[in-house]
Amino acid sequence: MVVLKKIKETLSKVIVAQDELIDSLIATLLVDGHLLVEGLPGVAKTTAIKYLADMLDFKFNRIQFTPDLLPSDIIGGEIYSINENKFKLKKGPIFSDFILADEINRAPAKVQSALLEAMQERQVTIGDKSYNLGEPFLVMATLNPIEQEGVYPLPEAQLDRFLMKVIVDYPKSINDEMLILDVYDNKEQLPKADTQMFRIAKDKTKKIKVDNKIKEYIARLILATRDDENIQIGASPRASIALYKLSQASAMMEERDYVMPSDVIRFIKNVLRHRIVLDFHTQSQGISADEVIDKIVKKIKKP
Repeated sequence: MVVLKKIKETLSKVIVAQDELIDSLIATLLVDGHLLVEGLPGVAKTTAIKYLADMLDFKFNRIQFTPDLLPSDIIGGEIYSINENKFKLKKGPIFSDFILADEINRAPAKVQSALLEAMQERQVTIGDKSYNLGEPFLVMATLNPIEQEGVYPLPEAQLDRFLMKVIVDYPKSINDEMLILDVYDNKEQLPKADTQMFRIAKDKTKKIKVDNKIKEYIARLILATRDDENIQIGASPRASIALYKLSQASAMMEERDYVMPSDVIRFIKNVLRHRIVLDFHTQSQGISADEVIDKIVKKIKKP
């Protein structure tokens, strides 16, 4: 749809050389998922989600994860009011449309669990009451790969809750670096996108046609991860669902009402790289998860 193209074109003007991050953000929002982004500091991770929220008039909150953070710092709690002689609800920053969970691996397990529960159930429990988080609700969590001290790596079972994991790198060319300086120098106000049209696109995404041959292709790709000699633990059925939904999102972004094999593999690395565990021998040889995924894609015949 036109609104999706407008969002991408606008974001690309201010988020230079990060097309994969922009595409992944739009696709994740279309299918009500959550995004994990790994990248060095200063590569526009925060800027991307902040601009997207601003364009669509969605509420945005940023949570900086630290080792001393508590679950109540995220979800909120009940505060006793002396004047009213009763407990009152104080909502935490999780009550928002877009959440940036910055450096999620800096927080201890209880805090990570509180966030991941909210992501999965789309609600939080405070005291004896549950509160819905509304719609849309997108969490983009970031990982800083250079930090070694005071970090708490996310377990594989928790990583599986994220729809995709995107790797963000530095710009590759001098032209991109100069474009970043031009963007910083201009500081123009981004035009708003039509929020209602985006919601219509989101509803239409669920109705994109997926042929049985495409479903079989998705299933074969996921089953291949459980059979591969380089993989110790393969992808879960949640990966199949993620590929299915993202193939629909890809088709919508390409203005088609049906899914093609190219839509299935468009985001396959982002879907699988955090869901498979390579065996020790493969890791010792310096073979990456992306290389193993490439091998699987080449091996499975397209419909």
